[in-house]
Amino acid sequence: MEPIEINQLQKHIDDRANKDVYVHLETTNGAYASHFNEDAYNVGAFIRNAKVKYQRGKVVGAVATYRVGLKLDIGWIYAEGVNQFEINDQNQLLMAGHDREGRLMVSLQISETPFHY
Repeated sequence: MEPIEINQLQKHIDDRANKDVYVHLETTNGAYASHFNEDAYNVGAFIRNAKVKYQRGKVVGAVATYRVGLKLDIGWIYAEGVNQFEINDQNQLLMAGHDREGRLMVSLQISETPFHY
């Protein structure tokens, strides 16, 4: 994955707008939190292969982390803390946010075909 360059990422998001796409969204502080601090509160969310059509997407932020939002007919999908992205060999847009130690904190992925389990 590469660090985010807003204009480049925005183009990839725009290219997938107004199409049926599949979204993977995941957030976690995982076992990291309780492994190092037994009083820590673990949180996470996971959705895979949600079929949506977004009218527009937007990347905002600066320097270290970014928010990526997808505007739907009746709401939004967004991921906060994204700091890297890539297009894989299946033309899927993969975005992720990792902490200073390289652990995954958030992932937002967009594909025109369903993701594999």
